[in-house]
Amino acid sequence: MKITRRLSILSLFLVLGFPKASLPCTTFTLDEGDLHVFGKNYDWMVQDGLIVINKRAMAKTAIRRNDVGRPAAWVSKYGSVTFNQFGREFPQGGMNEVGLVVETMALPGGKFPEPDSRTFVNRLQWRQYQLDNFSSVEEVIASDSQIRIAPATSKASFGSHFLVSDQKGDCAVIEFIDGKMVVHRRETMPVSTLTNNTYEESVRCWQTKSPPSNDPNQSLSRFIRTADMVSRYKPDPSKSLVDYAFDVLTIAEKDSRARTQTMWSIVYDQKNLRIYFRTAANREIRTFSLEEFDFSCTTPVKVLDLNGNQTGEVTKHFSDYTQETNQSFISNGFRKTPYFRNIPNAVLDEYSLYPEGTHCTH
Repeated sequence: MKITRRLSILSLFLVLGFPKASLPCTTFTLDEGDLHVFGKNYDWMVQDGLIVINKRAMAKTAIRRNDVGRPAAWVSKYGSVTFNQFGREFPQGGMNEVGLVVETMALPGGKFPEPDSRTFVNRLQWRQYQLDNFSSVEEVIASDSQIRIAPATSKASFGSHFLVSDQKGDCAVIEFIDGKMVVHRRETMPVSTLTNNTYEESVRCWQTKSPPSNDPNQSLSRFIRTADMVSRYKPDPSKSLVDYAFDVLTIAEKDSRARTQTMWSIVYDQKNLRIYFRTAANREIRTFSLEEFDFSCTTPVKVLDLNGNQTGEVTKHFSDYTQETNQSFISNGFRKTPYFRNIPNAVLDEYSLYPEGTHCTH
């Protein structure tokens, strides 16, 4: 079987709508003067994860799938740090070296665009594409004229929506509904919070304090609780903005009766280019600064196991990336997810080789 065919098979799984058990994630932003932080709870059934230091000046071509049109091709302008469960280059979210953060939530009923003249990427690689190329929310929104997210081929309608924020404090919710980009920003964004219903529905429930009785995974209830904490934040000399963000993430964590739990909690300090995180496996808050890493593509890519037993500052614990490491995390991510266990080993092996097809342009 040719590599491109194998990649197409696995790409199909990546763009399939994730099952209902994947839905309970939460994101938000907080501001204090020129300090902006971004919080994310990643709720899922698998805790394995890899932090990846992605390099600038890397030439890439989007992974191919059974799609009509041309895959996007680009050279990364910025380095970034991403949190990955399904392999390098296909992150759950992250922050780049100029403070742009891109994070995602599952959105039942969302629908990505049908094939057209634009080049395409899948939903996971869309996040890396944005971090590679842009410094502002304005640029991310404008990119929709040039690139599209490949539509899911599953009959189940589970899309994604995104919370995007830049170092200047600009923030936007980006949704794909009926194949069109819908943006909430500034005047149409009364609170910078996102869970797993459309932003419009979520804000309506928050403003009326009336979540419906049928609230799968407490998406609307979580939105109300989180939005309340975000909207009533006031500076407190006894508590930093980062600490308050972790308080919000704690409140947003799902109850233990659900099928998934909060595996990762992440806070991005966009001004100071510092990331804080804790995991279900290690509740200690760990941290590192993007300024400590060399984003030149002439030096080795660095990675860190999210679930290591380190504490405090973890920069020195990053190690050189290997294809074997990528393969191991890809295998764990899929094999431990009940819905993905039957993907052939040969497909996962070839998928783990995708980064080897990128190259440094310097």
